[in-house]
Amino acid sequence: MTKKNRPGSTGGEVLADAKEHAKIERNWRRVSKGRRGVVGKHYKYVEELALLQAELIKLQEWVRLKGLRVAVLFEGRDAAGKGGVIKRITESLNPRVCRTVALGTPTERERSQWYFQRYVPHLPAAGEIALFDRSWYNRAGVEHVMGFCTEPEYQEFLRSCPLFEEMLVRSGIILVKYWFSVSDEEQEQRFQERIRNPIKRWKLSPMDLESRKHWVEYSMAKDAMFKATDRKKTPWYVVDANNKKNARLNCIAHLLQQVPYEHMTPVEIKVPPRQSNLHYKRPKMSSQRFVPVVYGKP
Repeated sequence: MTKKNRPGSTGGEVLADAKEHAKIERNWRRVSKGRRGVVGKHYKYVEELALLQAELIKLQEWVRLKGLRVAVLFEGRDAAGKGGVIKRITESLNPRVCRTVALGTPTERERSQWYFQRYVPHLPAAGEIALFDRSWYNRAGVEHVMGFCTEPEYQEFLRSCPLFEEMLVRSGIILVKYWFSVSDEEQEQRFQERIRNPIKRWKLSPMDLESRKHWVEYSMAKDAMFKATDRKKTPWYVVDANNKKNARLNCIAHLLQQVPYEHMTPVEIKVPPRQSNLHYKRPKMSSQRFVPVVYGKP
């Protein structure tokens, strides 16, 4: 990671994200008419992201109005940038249409269930997009490498997962699977950054650190997973995630190609006149509890 990309202070990442979002919002109105053409070599990250987010809004409306069901899986190495991509996808969308699914450690009851059962309730209904920040592929990765499942359970997963996903596709769900690939050196730099930055330290779990000791085992597990589950109807798409910003743009651009959609012309909106006061009398302000004014004092 270059010095340019590394936050210079504890709040550097937060400030950088805030500035990025402000720039994107300024670009949204300008780019709402769509892409200008082929992406050139000297593109600007914020402008391209704003363009892609404008297209995501069109995709969202198409999914909602046509009753489509879209499930997108985000898998990959720890600190590969999955969360950053999901954040850029969702920040301009309606959370009632596009939602993130990030399940925690399974409970004792969930461990006794059919393995895929805990994920089924989170699959999209008509007009929804579900973004899985890690998914049922935990069994092929962390559970297998760290010994959280038995060998028979692991082998059964590799056999049954393609069948499970085929059922999803046959039922009409559009399933897209992404694997975020990051180099050993880049992952270590991101781990070190999280250790130094208190605001990002929560992202680094003991299991993340433990995974460094099992780098080769995770690589072998990923290869076996791809061999068993990379099918024609449910393929894996690998995202080169060594550069976070490029990974975000490439992933979103590719996702837009996976769901055929058309531009929906927005209905013209007119703000109705406000209702007259009639006999309404507002209560005294002294009768209400107001949040103390810390910011914006006169």
